[in-house]
Amino acid sequence: MYALHFADQRLKKTACVDEKFVNSKLYGGFDDLDCMLLKGNQASRGESDLSMEKKQHIAIYTTASLPWMTGTAVNPLFRAAYLAKHAGRKVTLVLPWLSLNDQELVYPDKITFSSASEHEAYVRHWLEERTGFSCGFDIRFYPGKFALDKRSILPVGDITEIIPDEEADVAVLEEPEHLTWFHHGKRWKTKFRLVVGVVHTNYLEYIRREKSDMQANIVKHVNNWVVSIYCHKVIRLSGATQELPRSVICNVHGVNPKFLEIGKKKKEELENGDPAFTKGAYYIGKMVWNKGYRELLKLLNDHQKDLAGLEVDLYGKGEDSEEVKAAARKLDLAVRAHPGRDHADPLFHDYKVFLNPSTTDVVCTTTAEALAMGKIVVCANHSSNEFFKNFPNCLMYNDGIGFVTATCKALADQPAPLTDEQRHELSWEAATDRFLRVAGLEDPNTIDEATSKALTRNFASISFNIQRKLEDVSAFMHYAGSGIELLRRVLGAIPVSIHANEEQRRELGLASTSGKQRSKSLGR
Repeated sequence: MYALHFADQRLKKTACVDEKFVNSKLYGGFDDLDCMLLKGNQASRGESDLSMEKKQHIAIYTTASLPWMTGTAVNPLFRAAYLAKHAGRKVTLVLPWLSLNDQELVYPDKITFSSASEHEAYVRHWLEERTGFSCGFDIRFYPGKFALDKRSILPVGDITEIIPDEEADVAVLEEPEHLTWFHHGKRWKTKFRLVVGVVHTNYLEYIRREKSDMQANIVKHVNNWVVSIYCHKVIRLSGATQELPRSVICNVHGVNPKFLEIGKKKKEELENGDPAFTKGAYYIGKMVWNKGYRELLKLLNDHQKDLAGLEVDLYGKGEDSEEVKAAARKLDLAVRAHPGRDHADPLFHDYKVFLNPSTTDVVCTTTAEALAMGKIVVCANHSSNEFFKNFPNCLMYNDGIGFVTATCKALADQPAPLTDEQRHELSWEAATDRFLRVAGLEDPNTIDEATSKALTRNFASISFNIQRKLEDVSAFMHYAGSGIELLRRVLGAIPVSIHANEEQRRELGLASTSGKQRSKSLGR
């Protein structure tokens, strides 16, 4: 019964898709099921719907927010800013809102917010300081809770409700698996006409290192399942992530414009014959073993004789800070650990070599920032670094001897000045163009006639009906399972997180859960 309800709701939702949208390049990211649903329901609409011109609305949901300086807080923020610069699009960034207790656990330097509006003002100020232009997008918040065991923020309740139905057009799920593991609410593909996932994190590698291969395999299958149910298309930032249904690999991230400005100044200094880089090697990152510190300290320990005289500065803070510092002190090399700082801090401008042996990142933001500043980067020949291979200042190694060779070369050479093309490739302007292209949103009014004809021919196929029913049943199974509190706890959900509590709903101006339940019972 519920599976039929899901299918019926999905058909009703897709019936409102206009002709231009249905025949556009958006089909590049759909499987046959989703394409046929969109195409097949055009006949059920009136001609008046076709004549309505609607501004495309992109809602970007992410799993973290400033002042937590993590990739899923920073990159979606820049994505929203640069997407909003494109004419014809309305953009809303949807961020997690934490209770005061959770804010104190997550946010650095004792920064807390008493209201969502105060938090929004902080985020806008931070962004505008770095981009130099006014934010042209909306910010909304969904209820979230911090899971201490996962060191992550998890959504609470049905977060699809944050976007009104009349604005539900395109949803971008930053970390789609993370946002949907315990989702219990309206189906994303039912609510939105297009759902694009952007995979940021190599969860399987972290689980293998911290837990076991068996648990990693379980999570792998769960990720495949929820992404298949809830996303039309998935963008993997690099091949370091697991393969997912309907996915493509493309780095759709750029760097903070301030790093490019620093790089320009360094280029001018080099061209003028001035000493641009007066310091040696460094590494910056959250000070936990799995963020590259284990690999770096092992390489330094194994090759101390070959690297005699090398000095390395480590910058970061995290759960493993004391252990990392203790391990660094045992080396014969001069390896100094310092508190974490913003990578754009003037302290880093004069370093010439950035050492980054991490292989747990998907695409390392600090590597991109170092290249943008004109530095030489020494990194592992790994799929997570594929995007950087064509940059002349990126030196890759395959083993310990290769690391020694690359490090010595980097310290002896001067960085090659970045060309305009290379700087552009690192920018958020280029990243936004790549995102629009691979998401199929480059030009919503472009008609792909070949795709349209193929869909028309195949719409009545038996396989389509079977596929649709299977996906509806699969979606119902997830919906039913995610509504059982005991099962949620066994699988790792935060206790009592099916619905947001009344305090959080009140803080965000959301309707009371009890009030909504009364309305539903009266409407049956």
